[in-house]
Amino acid sequence: MEAKIADFGLSRVFANDIDTHVSTHPAGTIGYLDPEFHTSGNLTKGSDIYSFGIILLELITGKPAAKRQTDNSFSLLLQWVTLKLGSKDVQSIMDPRLQGQYSTDSARKFLEIAISCTAPSAIQRPDICQVVVELRECLAMEINLERTSYNTNSSTSMDLMSNAKFDSEFSIPSAR
Repeated sequence: MEAKIADFGLSRVFANDIDTHVSTHPAGTIGYLDPEFHTSGNLTKGSDIYSFGIILLELITGKPAAKRQTDNSFSLLLQWVTLKLGSKDVQSIMDPRLQGQYSTDSARKFLEIAISCTAPSAIQRPDICQVVVELRECLAMEINLERTSYNTNSSTSMDLMSNAKFDSEFSIPSAR
């Protein structure tokens, strides 16, 4: 529950006549900033998708985007997940607090979405509309798992899910 701060130039939008200087240098928490930014100096919609992909990885692993090592270097979550995926070890990637209570197919799809969002080049990343559609498919898989579990175990978590309201319609998200 630690906030992650980023300023990708929004302060310029809110500048006023009293301001004598507004920094235009983007700043952000290590691990979230698009690697393309370091070479191009430009932030794009693809940069936002990259950061969102890192957040998805944090959600599914329960690990931070970057962790400071004893030598003051950082180990990055994306690198760790990529190594684990290379050995096809999806179970070891999952947050242990989930205690196996998830659809393996949904988890695999969720990881695929997150990895696609963190592709090295912005042009290889999906747009947010596609990400939303695919995440909704993951949710549907989880709801089906809950229903199956409910029918066999009378799970109380299914009672919670059935009371939740999910919009069948959603507005198309937009980025800058």
